[in-house]
Amino acid sequence: MTTVPAFTAPAAPTVLERVRWTFADGLTLVGRELSRMRQEPGTLVGALVFPAIMVVLFGYVFGSAIQVPGGGNYREYLMPGLFSMVTFTSVMALTMQVATDASKGVMDRFRAMPMARSAVPFGQTGADVLTGFLSLGIMAAAGLLVGWRAHRGVLPAVEAFALLCLMRYALSWVGCYLGLVVKNEQTADHLVPLSLPFTMLSNSFVPTEGMPAWLRFLSDWNPVSALTAASRGLFGNPGAATGDAAWPVAHPTAAVLLWSAVLLAVFVPLSVRTYRRKGR
Repeated sequence: MTTVPAFTAPAAPTVLERVRWTFADGLTLVGRELSRMRQEPGTLVGALVFPAIMVVLFGYVFGSAIQVPGGGNYREYLMPGLFSMVTFTSVMALTMQVATDASKGVMDRFRAMPMARSAVPFGQTGADVLTGFLSLGIMAAAGLLVGWRAHRGVLPAVEAFALLCLMRYALSWVGCYLGLVVKNEQTADHLVPLSLPFTMLSNSFVPTEGMPAWLRFLSDWNPVSALTAASRGLFGNPGAATGDAAWPVAHPTAAVLLWSAVLLAVFVPLSVRTYRRKGR
């Protein structure tokens, strides 16, 4: 008489195995997002060329009318502001993308596949950062053509672009969460104009010294202003903060790191939890 071996349940995956699984699935989804961009060249061209057009448009339209505090080339004053503006407005593009996937059932198909649940938002945010890096490169090339320069050398310039990418990554989680929360892409489309006042109410394009006190307070504590001020300092461009500036503008690098950490701490768990709950 043969003995039937006792059934042994498979061991639960360790934390390291879960992390490796999530990372591998996330990279797969990054590739999926990049592949979709290649299949939609119009969207990719628009996302990459539009920032370069803004460099030329704002540089020559505003350049002859605005005086830089302490003197200097307005286009050099402008470029860090444009870098920051594109970084912050990208949140709405990702919101639209995630909302579109959710409304068309793409998210439901992902949930039906044997993959880590948190890999989907990680993949979408990772692909957005790669697109943002390309966009910054094109903007920098356009800026060089109109007279912008990074005067402090290679290492500070790399630090400035690293701060821009870090903030974009933190903001991509905000966009991911908003895309999961809104009903569809039409609702997300209505949110797009809200990003413009947020980016304009800063030191990106004009100095804040001439603003009313209450408006200057809002502008100085706007994270766009901190990112712009940090970029100007690292690039060596005109527009350095004065001695009576608010803390985020006087210590912009620390402010950007703090803003990024807060956004990641809040919206990474929110996005992952929202994605998991929508599958129940």
